Amino acid sequence: MDRSGSRPHTAAAAATLANSCPSRKTMTAPKLLPITLVLGGARSGKSRYAERLAEAEPGPCVYLATAQAGDAEMAERIAHHRARRGARWRTEEEPLQLPARLQAVAQPGAVVVVDCLTLWLSNVLLNNLDVENYCEQLVAALPRLAGPVILVSNEVGLGIVPDNALARRFRDAAGRLNQAVAAAAASVVFVAAGLPLVLKRPD
Repeated sequence: MDRSGSRPHTAAAAATLANSCPSRKTMTAPKLLPITLVLGGARSGKSRYAERLAEAEPGPCVYLATAQAGDAEMAERIAHHRARRGARWRTEEEPLQLPARLQAVAQPGAVVVVDCLTLWLSNVLLNNLDVENYCEQLVAALPRLAGPVILVSNEVGLGIVPDNALARRFRDAAGRLNQAVAAAAASVVFVAAGLPLVLKRPD
């Protein structure tokens, strides 16, 4: 210990430990791959993280929204998000036929952000459509897309078991959809409290 009361080389040792810590490495945004899945809870920062990934690329950005403005509050929220993204973004809306719309808008040189899969899934459920078939069509379309796509989805299975059958069906379907998309994606990132944790990357 030196006269100042600190241990010698403490700063250097701390820097070495910080640089070797795996948790710090997860905070670095990964290079964009053809299919990226970004998971997280409500208000976790997952959508903003997905947007930053897209904006790091040189080409135009397409925001493919699955939400529907069912009331004034949702319409105001959609307008706010569109204004925040700015002029570089082109917004498309598709509440149901997501695989077909993705194939139309995913082009070389552009980045598409789909926000989000769980809203799309709820639209499919509430319209009494074949959930399994729609999800299979989406997963099958992913390898055929011509440009990079970032898919945003909620992780809804970490809380309590819902108290009604429809909510339980939605939770289970969302979990299965997330697993299927994660298996097809080249990169999977989980976002919590605004911090990304890389779950899957090529070796």
